[in-house]
Amino acid sequence: MLEELKQKVYEANMELPRRGLITYTWGNVSGIDREKGLFVIKPSGVEYDVLKPEDMVVIDLDGKKVEGDMNPSSDTATHVVLYNRFPNIGGVVHTHSSWATSCAQAGRDIPCYGTTHADYLYGSVPCVRNLTKEEIDEVYEKNTGILIADEYEKRGMDYVATPAVLCKNHGPFTWGKNAHEAVHNAVVLEEVAKMAARCEMINPQNKPAPQELQDKHYYRKHGANAYYGQNN
Repeated sequence: MLEELKQKVYEANMELPRRGLITYTWGNVSGIDREKGLFVIKPSGVEYDVLKPEDMVVIDLDGKKVEGDMNPSSDTATHVVLYNRFPNIGGVVHTHSSWATSCAQAGRDIPCYGTTHADYLYGSVPCVRNLTKEEIDEVYEKNTGILIADEYEKRGMDYVATPAVLCKNHGPFTWGKNAHEAVHNAVVLEEVAKMAARCEMINPQNKPAPQELQDKHYYRKHGANAYYGQNN
């Protein structure tokens, strides 16, 4: 079942250690088949050097395991919520990459200080609040996803334009049109977090880039009249 998607999700998962985004088993990638209403995710706690495409676990949008010999990622319920609340995404990534997680532990949004950030992420990367004790005790992973989606609604943010979020005292989640793009956005987020932290070390009074500069860089790549790259 979904053998092609399993291969793609496996390859996306294997990008995490290659890109230096994870240590040991600290991360997971999923990808969805929207027509079938099923997604594929990494099994829980399996080391990357022994991971195989056939180990991927198939889950439905109610969070029930459809196929797989192993338990899915412990973050599966968060992925379920994101796929249900963000209908235009096709892949989700969670890591504990050092710089992005440091920003999450600090409990701060990542401001857009420059064009590297603006090229890929529109505006600040939000950091959501801590879950309450009741939310943690109830359904921790599900409520993490609900908190993320609710924060985007509350702020009026476009989840496609800003495909990255920080969970306070936890770590980052990113998403994209497929699993590969979600990993790409995780790499971008880590670099942007590193640049922002260094920027504030050099100049603690620094301000975000001018909005017109942010807009120019984002929309020349992603807008209706985008002209970055090759149109072929």
